[in-house]
Amino acid sequence: MNKIEQWMNSRIGLNFRSGLDRMEQAVSLLGRPDKAYPILHVTGTNGKGSTIAFLRQLLMAHGKKVGTFTSPHMISIHDRICIGDRPISDEDFTRIGQEVQQMEQTLLQTQDQLSYFEIICLMALLYFKEQAVDVVLLEVGIGGLLDTTNVVTGEIAVITSVGLDHQETLGGTIAEIAQQKAGIFKKGKKAVVGPLSDDAIAVCQEKAKQLDVDLHAFQKDFGLEQDRFWNERVDLVWPSLGLKGDYQRENAAVALETFLLYMEGLDQEVDMDQVKHALQETRWPGRLELFGDQVYLDGAHNPHAMLRLIEFANSLAGKRVKILFGALKRKDYSGMLQTLQAGLPEAELILTTFHYGEVVAQGDRQDLPYVADYKAYIKEFMDQSSPDEVLFVTGSLYFIAEVRAFLLEG
Repeated sequence: MNKIEQWMNSRIGLNFRSGLDRMEQAVSLLGRPDKAYPILHVTGTNGKGSTIAFLRQLLMAHGKKVGTFTSPHMISIHDRICIGDRPISDEDFTRIGQEVQQMEQTLLQTQDQLSYFEIICLMALLYFKEQAVDVVLLEVGIGGLLDTTNVVTGEIAVITSVGLDHQETLGGTIAEIAQQKAGIFKKGKKAVVGPLSDDAIAVCQEKAKQLDVDLHAFQKDFGLEQDRFWNERVDLVWPSLGLKGDYQRENAAVALETFLLYMEGLDQEVDMDQVKHALQETRWPGRLELFGDQVYLDGAHNPHAMLRLIEFANSLAGKRVKILFGALKRKDYSGMLQTLQAGLPEAELILTTFHYGEVVAQGDRQDLPYVADYKAYIKEFMDQSSPDEVLFVTGSLYFIAEVRAFLLEG
């Protein structure tokens, strides 16, 4: 771990969610690098990463140099900042980090220290300017309105989905959470929203009206009908997608509508054969990612996302399902477990813990089986399971990142 990573890690948990004044001042001290390129700003309870993956592939297939900022990372912190599908190098990471570190000395005259997420976000914005990207895909950390990334003006704001997560920060109802997410809408710009509840879509429509935003809503302005994608300009036979799960069709549709709007704004041609190829070639780690023939890693970390996993598991005819579950204490782990038990009553559900933090306190394990060593459990499953068994490893993106690193080590 280099000195920049050590410096950043010393800020974990510091000045978290304390308004945008500090970030506004920091980005100004760096010379507003975010003004050097168009930004597609993506939020949503679930589906952000997959939607960005589809979008990136579509843009790259049309010759665009694409910067992506996503979180959390699966293997290395460098994975959060990519040009195309290549993470920032160690050398560039250190150099850009030092620029932010130096800027902070001036910032500290009037502000508190930068948070971990502010630092990595500022590094991304700087790096993308230096690399002269054509377009940036910027993923929101939490919510939207008060999120660190919301110092930028996105040409297109994207809301993939709205469900209950981070209620302690965003509010306890779908409408309150939608209000936070619609906070990334910018005056006179465009917005694309995925499949939302009536409450959430009403909030988005009201916000769009206030800000004169051109709103494109799923199954109203674009959508899916059996095996076809449609909008007012396009009718496309849907290809098989590179990401598993029926719900990925919705993420891909949101990505495609966003891409088509962006290209239309540039007055540039779209090659529909390249569109199909891009959607087929899209990959994103930790989203129903298959290792071997029988182990799926899925980063579902709220009840809404668990419903998607259940839908996929139920599509695997004749398979006996096991679920290895690890989650952070601050998440709605009880809600996730209840959702899994209701949707997959025959599945064997096993709890575990992982390095990032204790999952479930001893008294909260709801009499479910528990294994302390997830590595030994997974290894035993891979060595001894019968062909009709599948294992889903899920509950947290941080857990999935640990398991993925373990599996890739061999």
